[in-house]
Amino acid sequence: MKKPLVSKKYLFTFILITSLFALWGFANDITNPMVAAFQTVMELSAAKASMVQFAFYGGYATMAIPAALFIRKYSYKSGILLGLTLYAIGAFLFIPAAEWQEFSFFCISLYILTFGLAFLETTANPFILSLGEKETSTRRLNLAQAFNPVGSLSGMAVASFIVLPHLLSDKRDAAGQIIFPFLSEAEKADIRLHDLAVIRNPYVTIGLVVVAVLVIIALTKMPKTESEEQKAAGQTHTVKETLSNLWSNTIYREGVFAQVCYVAAQIMVWTFIIQYADHLGINKATAQMYNIVAMSFNLGGRFIGTFIMRYVNTRKLLTIFGVGASICTLGAICIEGMLGLYSLVCISLFMSIMFPSIYGIALENVDTKDTHLGAAFLVMAIVGGALMPPLQGLMIDQGVIMGMPAVNMSFILPLICFLVIIVYGWRAYNKVKSEKLKV
Repeated sequence: MKKPLVSKKYLFTFILITSLFALWGFANDITNPMVAAFQTVMELSAAKASMVQFAFYGGYATMAIPAALFIRKYSYKSGILLGLTLYAIGAFLFIPAAEWQEFSFFCISLYILTFGLAFLETTANPFILSLGEKETSTRRLNLAQAFNPVGSLSGMAVASFIVLPHLLSDKRDAAGQIIFPFLSEAEKADIRLHDLAVIRNPYVTIGLVVVAVLVIIALTKMPKTESEEQKAAGQTHTVKETLSNLWSNTIYREGVFAQVCYVAAQIMVWTFIIQYADHLGINKATAQMYNIVAMSFNLGGRFIGTFIMRYVNTRKLLTIFGVGASICTLGAICIEGMLGLYSLVCISLFMSIMFPSIYGIALENVDTKDTHLGAAFLVMAIVGGALMPPLQGLMIDQGVIMGMPAVNMSFILPLICFLVIIVYGWRAYNKVKSEKLKV
């Protein structure tokens, strides 16, 4: 008899925690197109505008370990409540940021917002893994993570239909050229005031939603996990013992590096799809529609991948999807024109299962006493999204590289990341096969 993915006693908790995946998906993917928006309205280079991503994903790197230590001392629920509080504060800081018209203030707001997201991801991912049998944990996380693209699509839809079409700074002349740089300083000031208010409003709205979710979770009793029961019984490892155990676990250690590469690839693909389309003469609002199609592929791939995992080993499937993503990335690099853009969109289908699969594989054989810090390093790996986009932005600013459009050639960076994931999936799969042979 097959074990249920989620037992009845955990079902309500599973649904409630899964809603958090949509909340941070919204924040992630309304922010990606803001790089292009800030680049125009604040008249920045692609490299400087990508500091939005440095601030956003840098918040994860800063707060993941403190979040794990906080949860280790208190509880998953306490971590969730603090995470939602920080999320709301960061969102509401967009009000003074828009008023002062300071790009650095927007970056600080996003930095604080992602303190909250670091708490939520460090908490929610291992919490979902613990809500049932270990054998179904990776599938369960893939199912919960499938609602992350639901939030992402919502964020993209808001960006596409509410933010980008109403940015006066993106208006173009009959030849398709943006006219904002050629306006007087007085005209620019008026447009900047308008556009920054348009960018501000969705963040304030999601801040109010986050406060509502915070109240619901505060009033809900959460089940105790195995790690929390062990802590209550005094059966815990010291931080030093946990770090030693994690470092000696090869699949976990390599999983953290694979996760750094995956998040870097994901953010580069989803951030610079607008610049790729812009090179083809497509305006930002229309370009963002391609991002929505990409996220729809990602959502569909997550559900399809979760189903396939009933029949195909997760590690093997991760390797296959890594190969698919690499082929599509090669298409985005080598093919100029719309076919290259279509290839770029299709990468998202193959990225769909990567984050939760790497996460689940890495933690599968980690002792429950070490789960908090183990989860924290995997969330901290999201720093890949802070480090790589500025480097890709620098490449794009070159205009032409080796006779090819720089925007095309810049996708060599995600390609390298996908090759790392292929190696990780293959090594993890072979390790499982060799252990079965020993048995």
